[in-house]
Amino acid sequence: MTVEQKRMLVFVGSYAEASADGVYVYEFDEKSGELARLDQVSGLKNPTFLNVDTPQRRLYAISETASEDGSKRSDAVSFDILPAEGKLAETSRADALNGPSCHIQRRGDDRYLTLASYHKGSVSLVELNSDGTVGKVLDIQEHQGQTPERKSHVHSSFYSPDQRFLFVCDLGLDTIFTYRINEAEDKLVLQGEAKVKEGAGPRHLVFHPNGRFAYVINELQSTVTAFQYDAEQGALTEIETVSTLPAGTQVENGCAEITMSEDGRFLYGSNRGHDSLVVYAVNPESGKLEAIQYASAEGKHPRHFSIVPGGQYVLVVNRDTNNLAVFTRDAESGMLSYTGKSYEVSKPVCVWADRF
Repeated sequence: MTVEQKRMLVFVGSYAEASADGVYVYEFDEKSGELARLDQVSGLKNPTFLNVDTPQRRLYAISETASEDGSKRSDAVSFDILPAEGKLAETSRADALNGPSCHIQRRGDDRYLTLASYHKGSVSLVELNSDGTVGKVLDIQEHQGQTPERKSHVHSSFYSPDQRFLFVCDLGLDTIFTYRINEAEDKLVLQGEAKVKEGAGPRHLVFHPNGRFAYVINELQSTVTAFQYDAEQGALTEIETVSTLPAGTQVENGCAEITMSEDGRFLYGSNRGHDSLVVYAVNPESGKLEAIQYASAEGKHPRHFSIVPGGQYVLVVNRDTNNLAVFTRDAESGMLSYTGKSYEVSKPVCVWADRF
């Protein structure tokens, strides 16, 4: 099937009670930039983050649960993606973390899921069965705060380009922890640490396509830290830290998502408060950043956004205005333009798009 024949599907995760719709499926028309809802799924509490396995046509979601003592936990839930129908079919769900989760990631060989808990300060390693269903919890690492006032808040996990290392952003400890997986014992083994400025609050991370650089968006100080990446050791060394806001901006702001264009020329981050997407030009030799645009998110609290495959569009979900806004992206300049198209979605938190 050619790219032109494939269907572009968009998946949105949100804050929702289990009794309400929480995961949504849309078809995206790449010619008109319009979205059409095809499916919605209930039965999950706060499925705020999703992971899409395009080759295997699977989707993974988090779902908040409770232990017998009333403490919060998380399930991981798997779905088959049915492209012809534009629907999701649940295939499994299983206990996956010892606290409420805010992020889910999958290793490239489909052997593991990793979940992060902001409130518990933990990251879990979860088995994936050969059929893509969720297996058992293999390991959980809990980060310990340095003082009673300084607590761990694990926000996300990301695999290195070669899948050898797992980078865990701890917003509370201002640290990116590097783990490797001992596959013989199915355990997370601490490999190293990279610090950001105290109080910065690292949230999400993205690697440059050339594998030489990585970028972390810091929620609490509205900055992005650029790192040199040593792929052999899995080590991050800071290059620079730059603001996500225009000079002189006086507004309460917290950053959220960060991603990069497929060609590695442009980096994008979201500002919640300033309610914008910052666009940086990336120096391919030094990895340094130059801010070139601050585009309105066309809504409030842009929690997440994605560049649509092909790079022509960017989809932004604004939690506090319950909308998904559609932007075009100029491949040459990297800049964003609002299409005027916005779609109502209840409390959206993440959005992913791909061809099926």
